[in-house]
Amino acid sequence: MNEFLMKKTTLSKQRVFPGFSLVEMMACVSIIGIIAFMAIPSVTRMRGDSERNLAIARAEALNLAQASLIQVRGRTQAALDWSGAASGEAKYTLLRPYLSFSETTLAAFLPSGYSVIFPPSITTMTKAALSGPSGTIYY
Repeated sequence: MNEFLMKKTTLSKQRVFPGFSLVEMMACVSIIGIIAFMAIPSVTRMRGDSERNLAIARAEALNLAQASLIQVRGRTQAALDWSGAASGEAKYTLLRPYLSFSETTLAAFLPSGYSVIFPPSITTMTKAALSGPSGTIYY
C-alpha cells in the first residue's frame, strides 16, 4: 500500500498542461486553409452571377415599364414622349412611375458595371439592350 501512495504522490507532482499541441494547431489551420481555398472562388462566382441576374431582372422591369407607358398614355402620346426624351436618363424618368422599385437615377437602378440602351422607338416594342462587364447580355 505504501508503494501505491508513493506512485500517487509522484504522479500528482507532474504538471499537466491542458490545450493543443503545436502539431494539432498546425493541422487545424491547414484544414481551414484548404476549405477556404476551395470556397472563395465559388463565393466570388456566385456574387458575379447574382449581380448579372439582378441586372437582367432590372432590364426586364424596364421593358415591362415601357409596355405600361404605352398602355397608360396611348401609343401616339407615348411615342411622342419617348422621341422627346433625348437621353437614356430622360427615358428612365418617363418609366419611373411604372416601376415598382425605382431609384432616382438609371445608374443607381442598375448594378455597377451594367448599362442599358433603350430602343429608339417605343412603339416597336423592342427590348432594351443590356450591356455588362462581359459584353452585351441577351436575355
